[in-house]
Amino acid sequence: MVKIGYLISFPIILALCLSPLTGGTVISGAEHYYAEGSIDCVYSAEAEFPSELNFRLSAESDAYITDIRLHYTVDRESYAQVTSEVYIEFVPANTVEIEWSLEMVKIGGLPPGSVVEYWWTVENVNGNRVKTPQVQVRFDDSRYSWHSLTEGEVTIYWYEGEMSFAEEIMLAAQQALVRLAEDTGAYLKQPVKIYVYANARDLLNALIFPQEWTGGVAFIRHGIIAIGIAPNNLSWGKRATAHELTHLVNHQMTFNPYSGMPVWLDEGLAMYSEGELLPHFKSWLDWAVAEDDLISVRSLASPFSAYAEQSYLAYAQSYGLVEFLIASYGQDRMLRLLNTLGEGSTYDGALDRVYGFDMDGLDILWREYINRQYQEVEVTATSMSSALAQILNRLASSLLPGLPMTAQNWVWRWG
Repeated sequence: MVKIGYLISFPIILALCLSPLTGGTVISGAEHYYAEGSIDCVYSAEAEFPSELNFRLSAESDAYITDIRLHYTVDRESYAQVTSEVYIEFVPANTVEIEWSLEMVKIGGLPPGSVVEYWWTVENVNGNRVKTPQVQVRFDDSRYSWHSLTEGEVTIYWYEGEMSFAEEIMLAAQQALVRLAEDTGAYLKQPVKIYVYANARDLLNALIFPQEWTGGVAFIRHGIIAIGIAPNNLSWGKRATAHELTHLVNHQMTFNPYSGMPVWLDEGLAMYSEGELLPHFKSWLDWAVAEDDLISVRSLASPFSAYAEQSYLAYAQSYGLVEFLIASYGQDRMLRLLNTLGEGSTYDGALDRVYGFDMDGLDILWREYINRQYQEVEVTATSMSSALAQILNRLASSLLPGLPMTAQNWVWRWG
């Protein structure tokens, strides 16, 4: 029987803690030996991705071993240095063999490439106690033979497709980072890793409790992305990579212990970094403007609807809101907004401090902006249609002597 407790130490809350790991990363399954006084230990950890991380310890002493504890930390961004301590129940003896598994279904899983640091403490009946050196193990998905490509702060891992496949994905990632930097001032503060699975099935098999529609996941506190991109679906994959990478940038720019980002800003920036809004999303936005059925900005600050139609519109509006703020107020204000949110400001407080209006004010301004754009498009389309009709009418008139019925048909179709 195993009992788990959590020992949490809090540094000064405003000092960013990246859970630094002290030892070098080791291969999963490697054995380590440590002896101190009368206690000898041999220990190892091995990943069984994605379901569990298995720890093993063999301890020997000249007196009964009475207390064994496993300690581990996960390398992820945090403001609280968290050490998990596992209390092992066993029959006291001079020689003890211990096995314990960190089951991912109990913690929600870890992404491929996660690093876990661990150590053991062992005590015998005489009060002699040893603490083994801290070592690291990577929670790797060893079911595939991964290749890697690094440029700047981005490393891509893939196992299917030529080097050109990875280079295309890397190009999309770098272009997204350049666009974000130019238009918003946002940038990566820490390195990121992107694991590219060959298809959606492989990706889903790498996740704990996945949604069947999942195409990519950004593990923002780990700085890791897992995404399914088939070599024959590269166009979608490049946009999806830009989208998920932007979520990591957003998190790094605004991470604080008090508050996060409004969903519309997080998703809007992710959509914006992909490039132009796709026609499918634009059609939903056009329809909502025409029907006066837009979602309020305050509602968009919360998780989006599970209904597909409302979700499509929410993403489209989020793109529109970000495009409006950048086009109307520039890069400097957007960067100030992200930095203000990073200080722990509320959504309304950050907007008011940077732009002079809250979310309700943004809602009013953006509706005016998008309706004006929609009306201008309608006027332009009407003018073009009228001008084209005049040209065709003149053309038809010149042909009337010989083709009266044809002329009437042309005028009817384009009038």
